[in-house]
Amino acid sequence: MAVVKLNPCKTFRKFKPHLLMVLAQVGYTFLYFITEASFDHGMNPHVYITYRHIVAGFVMLPFACFLERKIRPQLTLLLFLEIFVLSLLGVGLTLNMYFASLKYTSPTFVASMVNTIASLTFVIAVALRLEAVDLRNPRGMAKVVGTLVSLAGVMTMTLYQGSIVRNLGPPLIQVNSSGSSTNDVHGSWVKGSILTVASCITWSIWYIMQAYTLKRYPAQLSLTTWMSFVGGAQSAAFAVFIKHKPADWAIGFNIDLWSTLYGGVVVSGLIIFIQLWCTEKKGPVFVTIFNPLGTILVAVLAYFILDEKLCTGSIIGAAIVIVGLYLLLWGKEDQQVQIKLNSEDHLVQPYLTSDEVQKRDTMFQVVPPESR
Repeated sequence: MAVVKLNPCKTFRKFKPHLLMVLAQVGYTFLYFITEASFDHGMNPHVYITYRHIVAGFVMLPFACFLERKIRPQLTLLLFLEIFVLSLLGVGLTLNMYFASLKYTSPTFVASMVNTIASLTFVIAVALRLEAVDLRNPRGMAKVVGTLVSLAGVMTMTLYQGSIVRNLGPPLIQVNSSGSSTNDVHGSWVKGSILTVASCITWSIWYIMQAYTLKRYPAQLSLTTWMSFVGGAQSAAFAVFIKHKPADWAIGFNIDLWSTLYGGVVVSGLIIFIQLWCTEKKGPVFVTIFNPLGTILVAVLAYFILDEKLCTGSIIGAAIVIVGLYLLLWGKEDQQVQIKLNSEDHLVQPYLTSDEVQKRDTMFQVVPPESR
């Protein structure tokens, strides 16, 4: 009987993207609660986004300058405009709507809605003809069914709030809330839901666009730094019209400062870099696979520790969304990347990750374009 020898280093390299994405979801979980506490304390979401990305830019700048000085491509005007749009989708629009919705809903609801990004990404990719759908194939049918199921879950969470689930006991941690009445919560729920759905749509476009940008600008640290500074400037231009008094921009030595530092250093800096690296290695859909883990972690912390009131509509809708998500991901499993020829006979390679390039070149002995 043959003895199989395990190589720890090889195993770690194989599952390194998976481990990093799990850690990223843990980081996102703490982000929901620390930002909600900051908003309850009086921090404006748009001011928070501005400060957070300025902090992230300055933290990532030295690493980008020294670690990527040899691989960083020259920044052209066209490439800068692309980064500007990428920052607008990833920061200026998405995060401002996303965190504004947190004031009207709850961390569990917002974390659950993130699971729709994979389905929305698939719909947009099909609409742009970046992805083909074969309804005669079971996996092709699973993509469509999974997308429809996820969207049904979104409608359930948005339009049906349901009754409140009673907590089993007193919370382990007391968090001071702004204390809205039941009528106020029901009245603002749809408004928060619309903001969350809109942010998920722009977030999906951002996932697709960053996969393209990384092909032309394969320096993840530098791209993270650029998006932080440009996104922070975009958010500042928007926030100054809403909060133009100096007192609105003041931050004391309190939860507002800690939430800004955590969001800037850990999330906008480290986690965004991890997502860019995993996108370049595994593709944009791989990154969205781990979103349900964040939903579960947020729900467990919110219900058992922080005494958040969970609604049956959110629970049912979240479960439907997760089922649809994994139907979609099963349909995309082992999907071969299709290489299309455009009218000028150039190769167009959407979602072609570095791992897929290596596999393709090994199987078909394709000569890379730059060596021809």
